[in-house]
Amino acid sequence: EFVFYRNPGADQLLTVEDLDLDLLQSTRALHLCSVSLTDEPARSATFEATRTAKGAGALISYDVNYRPSLWRSRADALEQARLMISEVDLLKINEGEAALLTGLEKIDRVDPAWLEETARELLRSGPAIVVITLGSQGCYFQIEEGGALVPAYKVETVDAVGCGDSFVAGLLSKLVEPSDWRENLTVEKMTSNLHFANAAGALTSLKRGVIPALPTKLEVEMFLDRK
Repeated sequence: EFVFYRNPGADQLLTVEDLDLDLLQSTRALHLCSVSLTDEPARSATFEATRTAKGAGALISYDVNYRPSLWRSRADALEQARLMISEVDLLKINEGEAALLTGLEKIDRVDPAWLEETARELLRSGPAIVVITLGSQGCYFQIEEGGALVPAYKVETVDAVGCGDSFVAGLLSKLVEPSDWRENLTVEKMTSNLHFANAAGALTSLKRGVIPALPTKLEVEMFLDRK
């Protein structure tokens, strides 16, 4: 259960003037989610940070992370989410968010045809990579070349909080390894990258909390070797 204390919260008050432009112009990746789009001035600061980093060649990553209680209305959330999707390179969403954004009815099972149709619809909105997370069933990705379902690793989960964060961190760490992240835009490379991301998420579920549970790169690699 998550409870948000914002009336307002410090996260809503980030301004364009607060942005570290040197950092944004030198980073290899910028990751964000829709929570910073709910209110001004943070909304404008988020879009400005995105434009600055993208202009400098960074990979822009967006996890929709839709939290209905933080928005004035669903329509407002959809409008801002769609505006941001057109600006990003990597879009990470879950099944429910995918259905919400495309209008394609959500299914109760993993249907490869539905996943491909939904991901391709989102791909047409601007991103180069769409990743739909499926919880214990893994994830599905789509790029221009094609897509694939990447199964999860079976573990004895202690606490699932933070697994999505770890998943994205693992994926981004692999995407920015080459000098140009676009070198990853093959089905083979994306499948490998997402095995790494799934492993990072699985390891995070073995401990309580978020920050203390996040694995190191070496721990993920050792886990993959064992599997």
